[in-house]
Amino acid sequence: MANELTRKTHEVTGGYEISVAEMGVGAAVVFIHGSGPGASGASNFRQNAGAFADAGYRVILPDLIGYGASSKPEGLDYTLDLFTNTLYEALQAHGIEEATLIGNSLGGGIALQMAMDHPEFVDRLILMAPGCIHEREEYFKMPGIAGMVSSFGGPDFNESEQRRLITNLVYDPVHVTGELVKERFAVASMQPKDVIVRMRTPNLAPRLGELKLPILLFWGYNERFMPLEGINLFFEACDDVRCVTFNKVGHWVQVERTDEFNRYSLEFLNGK
Repeated sequence: MANELTRKTHEVTGGYEISVAEMGVGAAVVFIHGSGPGASGASNFRQNAGAFADAGYRVILPDLIGYGASSKPEGLDYTLDLFTNTLYEALQAHGIEEATLIGNSLGGGIALQMAMDHPEFVDRLILMAPGCIHEREEYFKMPGIAGMVSSFGGPDFNESEQRRLITNLVYDPVHVTGELVKERFAVASMQPKDVIVRMRTPNLAPRLGELKLPILLFWGYNERFMPLEGINLFFEACDDVRCVTFNKVGHWVQVERTDEFNRYSLEFLNGK
């Protein structure tokens, strides 16, 4: 069936393996997940992928290096270049020649760098509270990121800590189910601490003016990870950008406002 999830693994520079799941047929739409411990493409966008596939898109759900079913190297810095370059290579190997990138948090920062470095590859951007547009120190002042580091970096990381971490991502904890906690904890338990504590991301804000493609932003008003002023950075620097904001929504817009996120995004992809 066209909308049945399939998975392939691609070896990239450095001998790392990047796992890529997909469903649907049509123009490629790549969902890029964030940096939370236990994250994966299929897990983070479970409530969105089917709607995009049903609308006639080829939905690509990669696991970033250090996450999901992809390689999890230890003893190195997890830089934005590492995330972006390994993902770009994997997408090329997967037969993707052009795509819309949909990125949340760190995934938004990766989407931004890929669009800047490979403008011919990226058709449009849909970004949910994207990272990498402030200095690293500014992000670590945000309560959500401070909580993520303290939870995951300690020796007593357990399912209770995983639940507390996920709860930081949403405004309404009803979205934090026992199934989700167990799924992400199983992945997080295999992740090296370096994936968080040695993450190194630059400030891409000075380069935002390079983006000449259409951009759709989503931002929760109750965001605990990415400063709301990031919206203004896009408005001031970019030629073609619009933003949808929601009150009583946190970092996971695509989860807390699934139907609206899917509808607005598909309308944007269809040129409406």
